[in-house]
Amino acid sequence: MVQSKAKRILTLSVLVVALAVPLLASACGGGSSGETAYTVADPTGDWGYPSPYSHYSRGPGYVRMSLLFDTLVWKDESGLIPALAESWEYIEADTAYLFHLRQGVTWHDGEDFTAYDVAFTVDYVKEHALPFVTLIGPTGVSEVEVIDDYTVKLYLEQPYAPFVNDVAGTMAILPQHMWESVDDPLTFSGPQAVVGTGPFTLADYSKEHGTYLYQAYDDYYLGRPVVDSIVFDKVSEQMAPSALQQGSASAADIPPEIVDTLEADGFTIVRSPYAWNAKLLINHGKEPFSSREFRQALAYAIDRDELVEITQRGHGIAGSPGLLPPDSMWYNPDIEMYEYDPTAAQQLLAALGYEIENGSYAKDGAPLQVELISESGSDFKEVGQFIQQELEDLGLTVDLVTLEGATLDARVEAWDFDLAIYGHGGLYEPSILPRVITAAGFNSARFTANETLNQLLEDQSHEMDPEERLETVQQVQAIYAEELPAITLYYPDWYWAHDGRVELFYTEGGIASGIPIPLNKLAFVACESD
Repeated sequence: MVQSKAKRILTLSVLVVALAVPLLASACGGGSSGETAYTVADPTGDWGYPSPYSHYSRGPGYVRMSLLFDTLVWKDESGLIPALAESWEYIEADTAYLFHLRQGVTWHDGEDFTAYDVAFTVDYVKEHALPFVTLIGPTGVSEVEVIDDYTVKLYLEQPYAPFVNDVAGTMAILPQHMWESVDDPLTFSGPQAVVGTGPFTLADYSKEHGTYLYQAYDDYYLGRPVVDSIVFDKVSEQMAPSALQQGSASAADIPPEIVDTLEADGFTIVRSPYAWNAKLLINHGKEPFSSREFRQALAYAIDRDELVEITQRGHGIAGSPGLLPPDSMWYNPDIEMYEYDPTAAQQLLAALGYEIENGSYAKDGAPLQVELISESGSDFKEVGQFIQQELEDLGLTVDLVTLEGATLDARVEAWDFDLAIYGHGGLYEPSILPRVITAAGFNSARFTANETLNQLLEDQSHEMDPEERLETVQQVQAIYAEELPAITLYYPDWYWAHDGRVELFYTEGGIASGIPIPLNKLAFVACESD
């Protein structure tokens, strides 16, 4: 259900007030302690060595690391909560955040955690950006001041609205005594590189086999984890359901078709929020795709509801042309939705000078031919086939080329395509919008032609008033929907199944800066009230 504007604004307001809320037991995991192991099945296996700098810069890699390292602020099912910082406040006059740190926290080697570790981390990350955090540009910290052993003040280069979420809630805090002599963090590995303050320590990692073994840290400041160990084991998507049923896996990402079967077998099912989207990237840098009206014609020509029914078996919802999903607190419901309308598409093409010749569109005698690329080893192949048929029904000639993942990535990175089917998550905090609209990179539309849009994207990052920021973000969606540099096709339903020993949950706003995986470390911790 879409939240009312008033409710969204109220929720947003909660995120920016000074907080002094203790971590309550209800925010964390439950279950019995004892000699217990918890096995997570993962089809990929290896996500890199789980130090802050060596894990792969994708969501599962960050999650692996987060079991070992803590941040100043974290999130649970309801949103932002204290972590290494007990409370924090924004001091507008100084453009700074003051963090009051938790006392009695120790690193895995027994050394005390203090404000000097936070100050060191900030200075280190300014010089060596983390995979998910950079402290230059709009997220920059100009200065860090240690007030005392457990109070630290971070001065921002400029107001940055999502600082608590994107920096304080994402930046792993490093132990100064382990990292101060490390010149190249990318080559720093071994036991010292994974000494954190998190609820687990790393006992074993095999890149070859794609396996991880974590052991509970007895002195974790929120209480000892409720399981003795967590194992990540490489298990194919096809074998994950049987691994659950046979008891060799405790939790796994599962296909929608098996949900009812596993639920009947007694497994707990959790469904993801709509924070991931599949989209049609459009090479708007060349004709005819440089025409906004042509891109709009493409949107009218694709029945997104039917696409979900056929390619996703109904497990998902049609995409919003404004990019953000309808269950987002930032969603703008008052944008052009481009409901399936081939006639509207034909009218737009006719206005651009295209005519049907020999059953297909042509202009000045040249046939309208486009290449569509998609991944061969995923359901994107079927999505590509659907879109090919829709566009050919309209009158375009479409050459569908399916590629393996690395080749597809390379062509998208080089912007070497007409149309491409791609996808990404993180559709929570609007700070992602510049990264997926104007920035370079795999997931971005790389669209900078609309100066008003560019300015609004910049403005929303620095707007500290929640209501004003909401209005700006909704203006961004309206212009994005009009320009359509990419077309959001659908938001899929993703499911995890688990045996119920630990209550897995999807984090409000996603883990850290927006990772939609139900493996929040708090699920494994029976938190003690302060």
